[in-house]
Parts: sequence; structure tokens; C-alpha cells
Amino acid sequence: MQNAVRDEGAPGSGPDDVAARVARRTLDRRTPDYTGEVRRLLDAGLEVMRRCGTESRPRVADIVAAAGLSNDAFYRHFPSKDALVAAILEDGTERLGRYVAHQMTKADTPEGKIRRWVEGVMAQAEDEIAATTLAVLWNAGAGRPGAPGSAAGPIAAPLEGPLTELGSTAPVLDATLLAYAAVGLLGQHLFARTTPTPAEIDHLVAFCVAAVGAHPGVDTQGGRPKE
Repeated sequence: MQNAVRDEGAPGSGPDDVAARVARRTLDRRTPDYTGEVRRLLDAGLEVMRRCGTESRPRVADIVAAAGLSNDAFYRHFPSKDALVAAILEDGTERLGRYVAHQMTKADTPEGKIRRWVEGVMAQAEDEIAATTLAVLWNAGAGRPGAPGSAAGPIAAPLEGPLTELGSTAPVLDATLLAYAAVGLLGQHLFARTTPTPAEIDHLVAFCVAAVGAHPGVDTQGGRPKE
């Protein structure tokens, strides 16, 4: 059959040749299985880190055993344990972002939404959640209290709407800066094994609201003072 077809291009060079289509079908069939493998590794990694706390770091062997998978399955998705830890941190912050966004729907005013956001973030320092969050951050940042700042991005987005309602001319930047401040405070409490006081939460809410009017002379396109 192949000899009867005139191919004017290089063999296998077409954008949609048989080899490419077969390869795509193979990947499509495997995607559900691979997604399940990754979820099992993420959940197992989180559980093993929770058990180890800040006393020791889990080995890949511990994680794959807890997941009921093989080393081959682990390295099919993650080049290293650090890559898995980074994915667990990303997964957790995305879940936190969805949680605080849901909590914010229970308030009617922008100030109320901001308070719900602050309370949702600070709740990560409470009880068993705190131990798990601390273990992940400790593994991700070698135990440095400054490390939690890398987790701020995914939780900033829900703040943009309320900040815009309050008159922010740079809601994305404001939300990002406030998320770094909140997550930094959270990190301090986690590493100190303390919980935020009501006074701290009130202060952080007031800080977030006040920050909206803190840059009236800034060019939001370039971040430079307006002339």
C-alpha cells in the first residue's frame, strides 16, 4: 500500500500523519489512568508529609508505597521528590483559593468579602490543618519561615473583585501584595505553632481595605508615579 502512494514530503513529517494520530490516541487512552496516578501520588505525598511533620522528610519509597504504585509510576510524572512537593503545594493553594472564594460569597459588601478572605487564609493555622500545612511548607522551603510567600499567587485572585469595588486602580497588583502579606503572617504563625488573634485578623482586614487608597499617584500600566 505504501509503495502505491506518492509521498512528496519527508517520511512522517506531516502535521497529522498516521504516526502522530496513533500516538495521540494512545495518550488519550492513558490520560484517565495517568490522572489517577498523579492524584494518588499527590494524596499519598501529603499524607506521608503530614505523618513525618517537621521531624523528617519522606522518601520517594515511602510515598509510592503509600500510593500503592511503583517507582516507575512516580518518575513517569515527577522528575524528583521536590517536583512532587511543588505540585502538592500548588494543589493546596488552588484548593485554598477556591475555599476562600466560596467563603466570600457569604458576604454582601466588599469589606465583608475581604474579612471572609482574611479569615479563610488565617484558618489554615488552626488545629490539624496547621500541622499538615506546616509540613508541606517545611518540605517546600527547607523550614524557612519566609518560604510560604511562594504560595500567595493562587489565593490573590478572589480579592480582585472586592478591591475593584472599593476603588482600586490596580486590583491585580493590590491583591497580589495583600496575599503575600497574609500568607507571610500565616507562615509566621505556622512555624511558631500559634494562631492569629482576633485583633490581628481585624488589623489585617483594615490593612487590606486601607491599601486600596495607598497609591493614588501610580501609573497602573507601568507602575511609575504619574507626573
